[in-house]
Amino acid sequence: MSELALILFGALLVNNFVLAQFLGLCPFMGITRSYDTALATGLATTTVLALSSAAAYLLYHGLLVPLQLEYLRILLFIVVIAGVVQLLQYYIRATSAVLHQLLGIYLPLITSNCAVLGVALLAVNQQLNLLQTLVFSIGAAGGFTLVMVLFGAIREVIDHPQVPAAFRGTPLALVTAGLMSLAFMGFQGLAG
Repeated sequence: MSELALILFGALLVNNFVLAQFLGLCPFMGITRSYDTALATGLATTTVLALSSAAAYLLYHGLLVPLQLEYLRILLFIVVIAGVVQLLQYYIRATSAVLHQLLGIYLPLITSNCAVLGVALLAVNQQLNLLQTLVFSIGAAGGFTLVMVLFGAIREVIDHPQVPAAFRGTPLALVTAGLMSLAFMGFQGLAG
């Protein structure tokens, strides 16, 4: 059980995919203009990450390994991720028109989020079992959502008219992202 807790904590904070491994930077910088959008995108990405990692694990070990086609894993994982995103989009459209409107074009863009593919590939490369893969993907997704929500909330505050013109927008967002990355690096000391 402690091994699963270490996997979860490591993916959530210590090796955060956005701030430590620099995966998923496009939605991090592009979607986090508001807290609500960041939260919705983070939760949708969490769902996609957990489902696609489990499906990728099962297909990799159930299909590719027995047929000795491991070299096709990236192609298979991309197809699995696209399928999960499409199913999630249909589900959200049918159950919550408000959430579907809020996510808009960003939901299909989860398909191209490198963090989603990165989690599936890292889980296979680290030779995690199915339970460990689920815990790893939930930790990574939780870390992604945490960072998205924190950054979205901070950006709502820093997009203020009293900020000097030279720092408004992207420059201050990049400085803030750098400071957040430094803060998350402090968690690395807890792992050792």
